[in-house]
Amino acid sequence: MGEVFPVIVLIGRPAAGKSEVIDFLKNVDDGERAERFRIGPFTEIDDFPYIWDWFEEDDILAKHGKPRLHTKPDYYFKDEFLWNVCIEKINLAFEKYARDRRPGETAIVEFARGGENGFSEAFSFLSESLLAEAAITYIRVSYEESCRRNQKRARKGLEDSILHHSLPDDKMEHYYKVNDWDRIAPGDEGTLDIQGRTVPYSVLSNEPEVTHDTKVLGDALEQTFSRLWTQRSALR
Repeated sequence: MGEVFPVIVLIGRPAAGKSEVIDFLKNVDDGERAERFRIGPFTEIDDFPYIWDWFEEDDILAKHGKPRLHTKPDYYFKDEFLWNVCIEKINLAFEKYARDRRPGETAIVEFARGGENGFSEAFSFLSESLLAEAAITYIRVSYEESCRRNQKRARKGLEDSILHHSLPDDKMEHYYKVNDWDRIAPGDEGTLDIQGRTVPYSVLSNEPEVTHDTKVLGDALEQTFSRLWTQRSALR
């Protein structure tokens, strides 16, 4: 296999298609995935399981008459700084991954953010070691499309599932209606200055939807990662 991305930071609004992209890549042969997308055998680092664990822990505490630590009874965060704690937990997971990884492997770091300083603030908490190897892919959909797909993917009884979890409409509006990506990263490709490092990015447009068809998605991802590889190579 040829050279691959060491770290892809895969971001976007909720239900933009991040999990669908990862699910697609899981089902591509290692050789083809490396050749077409520059992605080696990969490990996924996603902050949703951290958030879900907090929900469950708080419910257990409440069940036994103890105060909730992270969330209110309606599952809003008690402190918005917890979003940044999630990034720090990603950093810790990446350190463990990097300690044990083999040559030719890729880490895919996935998260969604919203708010006036959503992605820019999250980036400011990423570790130096992760940023040193990172290339960013942003999946672009509108807020309205994010809401539609968020409702569509919900499956009763699978609320903890990566592919089928969803948010109530009020939380979508509260946390994700405002999005700072287009302010910090104009255009479909380029570089970002993050903590003094120049990090390349490329945008996958998923509206109209490309993640519903594996052939269409494969072609779109190939183009997106090719642009990203060119950006990354120019910096080396």
